[in-house]
Amino acid sequence: MFPEERQKKILELLIENGKVFVKDLAQMFDVTEDSIRKDLGNLETEGKLKRTYGGAVVVKEKLQPAESEKRRIRDVEAKRKIAAAAVKLINPGELIFLDISTISIAMAEILARSENQFRVITNMIDVLVILARNPKIEVVFAGGKLGSERDGFYDSLNMNFLSNFRPEISFVGTVGADFLKNSLTSNDAAKGIHKAQILNLSKSAYIIAESRKIGFEGTYKYAGFENVNGLVTEISPSREILKAAKNLNVEIILPTDRENSNVK
Repeated sequence: MFPEERQKKILELLIENGKVFVKDLAQMFDVTEDSIRKDLGNLETEGKLKRTYGGAVVVKEKLQPAESEKRRIRDVEAKRKIAAAAVKLINPGELIFLDISTISIAMAEILARSENQFRVITNMIDVLVILARNPKIEVVFAGGKLGSERDGFYDSLNMNFLSNFRPEISFVGTVGADFLKNSLTSNDAAKGIHKAQILNLSKSAYIIAESRKIGFEGTYKYAGFENVNGLVTEISPSREILKAAKNLNVEIILPTDRENSNVK
């Protein structure tokens, strides 16, 4: 595990428990206590915690995360499983689109560690930063006017730019995915319009969503499942949902569905 990943997990534990201890963290991550102290020092420098004797505690005024930050620390393990299943759908050399999604971040981490060559278009800043680590990955960044949550771009300039591309495979996040109503939804109309365009431009498209989003509806319907090949999630939904997905010709893809990955 990279120090950045370990520090992110430490912060998750801190937010959940209110305090952490050096000795416990060293055992949990199988590293030295000095490594943990260095992690805590880095996080304190960033204003994310306050170090104490033997550990650290929450800095309440700093740990009131923005909405985008709340999403990052929610369902972390589920997102990792979804990301692992999603990257197995990718063939090296394909033109890939990664949408603004915390699952896209997890996918980017996997791709960045790969020995294969990939071509990726993204409108998410974090994905760009992660993929830039690997010189084998060709990255096209779709910019424009920065969105209100400061994590990416989905305005008209961005859509005009993306209209010139035809991704061979795209991965799109969603607020809600209701198979019974044939409804993919967002809570932001502009984001929804952007997602609909990506689905229309892509040769194949997959929704990446935690299982809690299946059956949920946001406030803006941007598409049905007509232009979607599958939905990647971490656990199997109910039989009723599976039947509805089959009737819509949408594959439900789970972490154990594909054992042989093209990503090494």
